[in-house]
Amino acid sequence: MADGPITDLYDVWRAASLGDREIVEGTVPRERAAPSRETERALAAWDASDGAGGAHYWDRSGGTDWLVLVRERVRPKERWWRHALLLALTVVTTTIGGAALAGHAIVWPHFPLASLRAGLAFSLPLAAILLAHESGHYVAARRYKVNASPPYFIPFPAFLNLLGTLGAFIRIRSPIFDRRTLFDVGVAGPIFGMVVALPVLIVGLALSSSAMVPSMPMAHQFLVVDGTPFFLGDSLLVLGVRAAIGLHGTVHLGPVAVAGWVGVLVTALNLLPLAQFDGGHIAYAMSGRGQRIVSVYVWVGLLALGAVWGGWWIWAGLALVVGRGRLAHPEVLSPTRALDRRRMIAGWIAVGIFVLTFAPIPIAG
Repeated sequence: MADGPITDLYDVWRAASLGDREIVEGTVPRERAAPSRETERALAAWDASDGAGGAHYWDRSGGTDWLVLVRERVRPKERWWRHALLLALTVVTTTIGGAALAGHAIVWPHFPLASLRAGLAFSLPLAAILLAHESGHYVAARRYKVNASPPYFIPFPAFLNLLGTLGAFIRIRSPIFDRRTLFDVGVAGPIFGMVVALPVLIVGLALSSSAMVPSMPMAHQFLVVDGTPFFLGDSLLVLGVRAAIGLHGTVHLGPVAVAGWVGVLVTALNLLPLAQFDGGHIAYAMSGRGQRIVSVYVWVGLLALGAVWGGWWIWAGLALVVGRGRLAHPEVLSPTRALDRRRMIAGWIAVGIFVLTFAPIPIAG
């Protein structure tokens, strides 16, 4: 447990041992919180401490100088080959799915070059979006020395869900200490993912073309699989990009555009402020127990929207599964310190992204 020079920085402090990590938090007198050689030396020694090293951050919200120290005893050992293999398999299955989404009939073992080209135009952008999203979570988690796994990709037979994947995830293997850590880990995924998804959507729509096909309500783009059109729903972001590019009427999406559309939808689904979705992390970090109230309204809204798209009932059920029967986010170990102003602004930006990316009817009949 921490003692000696590092705790001399504090006037009041407490320490906690979380299995693989040691955490110290407390208030620091203003004269020691100001930049000084003594403080910098003590923090540098902590960050370079034995084991896997440490990290620290200041929290000056509320007019008090809080210092939080985190130290890993042992760096997590990862089987990187397993994550690379799952990514490679997912690229294979999504390439097959992308070829089918582009209207190519796949008859094994024949996979024509044109089908491969169309499949990769879907699979590579989609893999990039998923990798950016989950890497955002991973990088933020490791910044705070949270024991988190690298991204796991989930390949899936393309003939069962057309896409060829069930997405990707990381495992958080140690408790989240405070709301700041939870917020940064939760918000990094959607932000990193959108940084990739938006250009993919713009380029994909620019490569797509309008077609003389009647549209469906709130679904003005489509793709054709085995001669059957599938209409994909509108979000404010998709409508805005289409208008900016100058696309009118019903749009026949190419593989890149489908990847961008899927990436935008994945962002919206993750930002639902329910249980332990990314949106649940963000809402809890911003409002504490207020997330519980928001989650109930959103969950009831999903049940209502299920009348027009049954998939929302699946997501409402999935939220309960992820939350182990609860819509409320579990409390972090140190829940009292609120987010600073900069993070609150970032949180409202995430809310704006959710509003822009949400499609009430993702797939129309």
